[in-house]
Amino acid sequence: MKHLIRWPLGVLFTVSAWLVSAAAPAPVHKSKMNTRLAYPETFTQDLVDDYHGTKVADPYRWLEDDNAAETKAWVTAQNKVTYHYLDQIPERVRLKERLTKLWNFERYGIPFKQGGRYFFSKNDGLQNQSVLYVADTLEAAPRVLLDPNKLSSDGTVALSGYKLSEDGNLMAYGLSTSGSDWNEWKVRDVRTGADLGDHLKWVKFSGVSWTKDGKGFFYSRYDAPKAGDALKGVNKFQKLYFHKVGTPQDDDVLIYERRDQPDWGFGGSVSDDGRFLIISIWQGTDPRNRIYYRDLTRPDAPVVKLLDDFDADYSFVDNDGGVFWFYTDLKAPRGRVIAIDTAKSERVHWKEVIPQATDTLKGVNLVGDQFICTYLKDARSAVKLFSRAGKSLGEVALPGLGSAGGFGGKRTDTETFYSFTSFTTPGTIYRYDVSSGKSSVFRAPKVDFDSARYETKQVFYNSKDGTRVPMFLTHKKGLKLDGTNPTYLYAYGGFNISQTPGFSVSMAVWLELGGVYAVANLRGGGEYGEEWHQAGTKLKKQNVFNDFIAAAEWLVAKKYTTPARLAIAGGSNGGLLVGACMTQRPDLFGACLPAVGVMDMLRFHKFTIGWAWTSDYGSADNAEEFKALHAYSPYHNLRSGVRYPATLVTTADHDDRVVPAHSFKFAARLQACQSTLGAPVLIRIETKAGHGAGKPTAKLIEEAADKLGFVVRELGVTWP
Repeated sequence: MKHLIRWPLGVLFTVSAWLVSAAAPAPVHKSKMNTRLAYPETFTQDLVDDYHGTKVADPYRWLEDDNAAETKAWVTAQNKVTYHYLDQIPERVRLKERLTKLWNFERYGIPFKQGGRYFFSKNDGLQNQSVLYVADTLEAAPRVLLDPNKLSSDGTVALSGYKLSEDGNLMAYGLSTSGSDWNEWKVRDVRTGADLGDHLKWVKFSGVSWTKDGKGFFYSRYDAPKAGDALKGVNKFQKLYFHKVGTPQDDDVLIYERRDQPDWGFGGSVSDDGRFLIISIWQGTDPRNRIYYRDLTRPDAPVVKLLDDFDADYSFVDNDGGVFWFYTDLKAPRGRVIAIDTAKSERVHWKEVIPQATDTLKGVNLVGDQFICTYLKDARSAVKLFSRAGKSLGEVALPGLGSAGGFGGKRTDTETFYSFTSFTTPGTIYRYDVSSGKSSVFRAPKVDFDSARYETKQVFYNSKDGTRVPMFLTHKKGLKLDGTNPTYLYAYGGFNISQTPGFSVSMAVWLELGGVYAVANLRGGGEYGEEWHQAGTKLKKQNVFNDFIAAAEWLVAKKYTTPARLAIAGGSNGGLLVGACMTQRPDLFGACLPAVGVMDMLRFHKFTIGWAWTSDYGSADNAEEFKALHAYSPYHNLRSGVRYPATLVTTADHDDRVVPAHSFKFAARLQACQSTLGAPVLIRIETKAGHGAGKPTAKLIEEAADKLGFVVRELGVTWP
């Protein structure tokens, strides 16, 4: 999709359904696993902050220093307790075996054509990282262009992005080590498979875009961090550069910076005709942005401020000479397409090409001289076609209720590719012929999973304030609503990110064993456009938690499950969701799995890119927003003596998106607060891993087995 690249809180964090179960009554915890766990001793500090006259204690702040010997010792001690507990779960070995077998299927990325060649990724099944291939035709035998598995012995170096030059002869590619957001970029000759000498460092939240002649590319980076601050230092003052192939990074040309705007980030994209550099200026995770441009045909051309009001989301789609097409939500919270003539760019001259529809427009591409528009209809995909003049040309027929993505290409292309997936069907790759309007299967995975035994349906329930919220339910056909079904409820609820149907190996195992998988589409997401998003931000963030709690209550009321057999999970912003809901309603859940969550809502903006999230959360520096944040901040709302649900917190030592201190502090305080006879509180701290992107398959399977085992044990599930 030619839609603005965003790096919000959890956009790179992929959550699988980490569960398993069978319909059996919840037993009482048994034998030695019923004894109170001996948690590592965690010392406290007498540290109190004053927020606008309110005194707030922060006894575990010392855990924010990930380089301190005390913190490292604490991590080691916590992992020892956690793995000792997990090792006692007899089903864990069998779960890992089943996960490994089910994960072992061939899967493809979406192909695209550049310079007469086709490029795509493929994973044979259990490879830690997918391999990038190139082929002269769709029928020709592909050859390996880049195999990340050969870059490290444990698969912790991942391909984070790549872009081909116009002629397809050169490829710029980014690498992430141990899951960090920091990328290093190199250049490879596609014809020989050999790297050139180019090596770019300190690149974060940036892709690259080649000039038409293939002599170089634009990218964005930060200044090198101070020693010891790479994984926790604040990221500000991003700059846009041009790199000429074959030259050292120190010679890169600074294209644009704003020393007066430390929070601005820049994305440079060259139009398909090669004439313009489109500069998208983002500010945190706010969907609003600015658009500047530069005429690349003139060496002395200035940067022109085209859209500088920061009043809406504008995403460059394509251009016809000086006429630019944009996706925007200006006066259209569900999205539309407009045309702006740069020769007369005043708003009075703007033209609407595709008006706002009932469904939410999520992506636009111009392929084969047609606009291919992907919509969300109640959180599931619909794809519609329009002429350049905005005339409706019909729809792309999709296989069912699920998610479609892809449709990349150029105006002159006659074909494009897309993927389709559902909760019970892994991603199938289709080739779409633009002239005939027909889709054909390019690659279909073969998985050891009988999808015909399961069904997905969409239900709607009312939240606390009466708002109608959708939720997907997937389970075995003929499920009995007797209140005994183990259920796993997942959601995200933030940063305009939509939760749509998708296949997960872990979820497939859960379904095989009789579990119910529920995905709620909470406010704060993008399922119904910008109004839906804004209804779950800042002073309205409690709406998100109310929506999630209402989903759990609905599942209990409709006799899908009971609180003792209900697990909740979420990652990143979803980790905050789980943390907030388990502190507000500890009676409603049997197990909680907050992953890489934002748990300290008063200090999140003081680390790495955390400051950028204030557009969704607000900031404790603001008195009114502090009151709202303090009211739900998971770390600050834990209370001694409360019986909280069984909890497995997960994080990673190289997470420089949501620094692991959030999880460290939350877990330490939860362990201290949990009542004497309370359920276990564990924290699993992955090494050589980050926020989630690029995690090796082996680590994914290990983590899934641990989470599945924990849920099986704590919900009292027996193997069928």
